[in-house]
Amino acid sequence: MTTPSGLLQVMIGAARKAGRRLARDFGEVQELQVSKKGPSDFVTAADLKAEEILLEELTKARPGYGFLGEERGLVEGTDKTHTWVVDPLDGTTNFLHGLPHFAINIALERDKQIVAAVTFNPATDELFWAERGKGAFLGQERRLRVAARRQLGDALLATGIPFAGKPGHAQFLKELHQISQRVAGVRRFGSAALDMAYVAAGRFDGYWERDLKAWDVAAGWLLITEAGGTVSRIDGSAFGLEDAPSVLASNAELHPLVLERLKAAAG
Repeated sequence: MTTPSGLLQVMIGAARKAGRRLARDFGEVQELQVSKKGPSDFVTAADLKAEEILLEELTKARPGYGFLGEERGLVEGTDKTHTWVVDPLDGTTNFLHGLPHFAINIALERDKQIVAAVTFNPATDELFWAERGKGAFLGQERRLRVAARRQLGDALLATGIPFAGKPGHAQFLKELHQISQRVAGVRRFGSAALDMAYVAAGRFDGYWERDLKAWDVAAGWLLITEAGGTVSRIDGSAFGLEDAPSVLASNAELHPLVLERLKAAAG
């Protein structure tokens, strides 16, 4: 059994408290699916409430830390070296349609490095967590390692499809054409947070997506690297959280093979 540090226990406690609220709201959303009005406004309120809980819990435990959240943006702290990077509900469309595949994402950035991460799906009670230099874990029982497959033909990859109003559909179709005919399968589950956690857990062999936000990928970045994986941008350059990052994540053997296909799509 692996015991999280005090810092991780703060993050896990916050995620579980917000998760209990989301789980209750998710039950309500499933009921609202059959109503004429629909659950859109309710989900927005659930998202905001979850972020409020996370802000309150994290700030209480670590006063002065900054807070970057999807709903409220950046809240400057007196401690300029630490910032929480938080998505209170990643996979909103899944949540909206009553699909139990969504997550709370919490990462801590210290001096421009992600040092701790939690990804929690309240619907399945799966908790992924990592601390820099100490590994990545699922719950307290299982240490995570990326999958060991070395051939594209054996690989199962995840991706995200640009939704309505986002650019990049044509580019995505080129990438899908280059990759899908060479791999065992491609999945689109609708949560970048869980896609990255699943790469860390070896469930997916790789993942790529464009035009993400820091709170989508900060936790997953640490989960994957601590599980022995490789994370870059889609063009192969060094990964970072700024400027709507693109992501390519996999093990070290598959990474250049997928990158080659993505570059072929760009060419």
